[in-house]
Amino acid sequence: MTQVTIHEAKTHLSRLIQKALAGEEVVIAKGKRPLVKLVVLPEARPQRRLGGARESILFIADDFDAPLADFADYMA
Repeated sequence: MTQVTIHEAKTHLSRLIQKALAGEEVVIAKGKRPLVKLVVLPEARPQRRLGGARESILFIADDFDAPLADFADYMA
């Protein structure tokens, strides 16, 4: 959680919005007393995209899904 004063919020609003978009909780306070929370509207959240990490997988071994010998006792 990030807590900032009103003055800091006015000075760094763009940075705080980016933090909120990234999922961080941002609280704006007057002195040390929290007043408001900066939240992202549901329609402003980025849409999830299936297959977005396809380029990240470089290699999968041929025996990737083969049973592990350590777990032979648990498989009936």
